[in-house]
Amino acid sequence: MPHCQYQDKIVNKTKTKLLTVDREQVLTNCSRLNTLDRVSDFNYLGSLITNDGNCDSEIKRRIQIAKSAMTKLEKIWKNTNITKRTKVRLVHALVFPIFLYGSETWTIKANLKTRIDAFEMWIWRKMLRIPWTAFRRNESILNELKIFVRLSDICRSRMLKFLGHIARSGPESLEKHILMGKVEGKRRRGRAPARWCDQTQSYLQLRLHEALHTAADRSTWRTLSRPNHNAVID
Repeated sequence: MPHCQYQDKIVNKTKTKLLTVDREQVLTNCSRLNTLDRVSDFNYLGSLITNDGNCDSEIKRRIQIAKSAMTKLEKIWKNTNITKRTKVRLVHALVFPIFLYGSETWTIKANLKTRIDAFEMWIWRKMLRIPWTAFRRNESILNELKIFVRLSDICRSRMLKFLGHIARSGPESLEKHILMGKVEGKRRRGRAPARWCDQTQSYLQLRLHEALHTAADRSTWRTLSRPNHNAVID
């Protein structure tokens, strides 16, 4: 069986893939690792990790998986004996969790937020069996179902709750070290990509250190991380 020894550990080459999260895709002082198969993305614990550190592919993948789950429940949506409120609860219990898996770590840009909102409206139209030829505005559908919290708002709330968890963790927390740490050297010219922590400033109009200080108070942070309105599903 082909294998290599690295740091006193035997690694099976046929079962090991190498993913380099770096723009240049260059490995230095790692001649032994260069013998492994290199991949551009890798599915780790149910989440897709790409070599550029971007979560666009993961969000699109989650949308497709959730759409597939929604389609498999076609018999439920066609059943007229089930009330709309019950169907909404089923969507929140059976479909949304599939999409929201790992959403705490997503960096949601403006175009992705639009895609998430469009996916949510596809869910409600599919549930109500509204054809594309029917000229129904999104607002009328949301009012009919009494949906006051959008799916993108739920993603925002989960991200802020996770940030509060990191802020209240101990000084030896790995997540806190990653969030507050800095990489030595200079980055290349050009606009810097959007970071996960940059969402805090856009959501709360607070800098990262201010948000971490505010998150120390659980009651205050719970209010800030809560969606703007009370959801239909408790």
